[in-house]
Amino acid sequence: MNVKASQFGYQSDLPAGKFDQITDVAGIRVGHTTIDHDTAHTGLTVIIPPGDVYQEPLIAACHVQNGFGKTTGLMQIDELGSLETPIVLTNTLNVGKICDALIEHVLKEEASKGIEVTTVNPVVGECNDSQINRIGNRVLGLMELEEAFKAASVQFEEGSVGAGRGTICYGLKGGIGSASRLVSIGGRTYTFGILVQSNFGRTRNFRFGDRLIGPGLEKSIKKASADDRGSIMMIVATDCPLSARQLKRVVRRVPNGLARTGSYTGNGSGEVVIGFSTANRLNRNKEEMTMTVYPDAMLERAFLAVTDMCQEAVYNSMLNAVSCAKLDGSPCLSLRDLLDKVE
Repeated sequence: MNVKASQFGYQSDLPAGKFDQITDVAGIRVGHTTIDHDTAHTGLTVIIPPGDVYQEPLIAACHVQNGFGKTTGLMQIDELGSLETPIVLTNTLNVGKICDALIEHVLKEEASKGIEVTTVNPVVGECNDSQINRIGNRVLGLMELEEAFKAASVQFEEGSVGAGRGTICYGLKGGIGSASRLVSIGGRTYTFGILVQSNFGRTRNFRFGDRLIGPGLEKSIKKASADDRGSIMMIVATDCPLSARQLKRVVRRVPNGLARTGSYTGNGSGEVVIGFSTANRLNRNKEEMTMTVYPDAMLERAFLAVTDMCQEAVYNSMLNAVSCAKLDGSPCLSLRDLLDKVE
């Protein structure tokens, strides 16, 4: 069972959903494949929106805080404002193989419905896990992607799993983290959720809530991170009806949550946000469509929600991660094992 930052004294500004995960947004499922043997300590994580997103794409947006990354599909999301495949996270050198595998998955799924696919925009994100995983072996492919699809569920494990198996955050073990927030807009309650793959941060700058604990952590770990480097993927979902332009405004606020944890967006750290809404679905076969959106002035609480849940998701990724050894034999410790030992 996952632990949450609230169990360790973190207080959020807004209420969380039932599971405090991205899957609190109705219809979303998350699946992992984790590879953990010999020098292979890596994996992939798939975020699956509801329905057939190829035939009925979702309103989407993306934001690159710092472009030190190899994510695919962002150019078309930015141009068209839509998402037409599930989102897959993996390690840096496996992006090409998983991109190809995701194309194969979509081709197979649509062919089973009698639909011929002639173009598709696969969205695959990454973090570099080479300190823990022998990344050049590129052990992930179509079989591992299909395993993640089959394993997908509403409740999922966080921490050292899937794409987070080999990641490092603030010099400690990073991983997959998730959170959600409930937001009242126009008299209705909407859900915002996030999933992060955390692999960034300078140890000395780390804050847990209102506590600067980085300097204390440096005394407890042998190899502190001297720079803010390594990257983080942030996937945001909501059932709130937003235009692509409005969603772009929302996802641009997500890195505010990283700043709350101590990040300053270093030169070698790629911060990428991808967001989608399950409302206002597009349809390839319709010439016209009607959309419902709120005035921009009513989105204030959405901005707060994504900032707040990003901060918590980073903590959750670290608190659920398990201590392990790096390839050089040095330890990579879990925040959960150290939190009560630092001032």
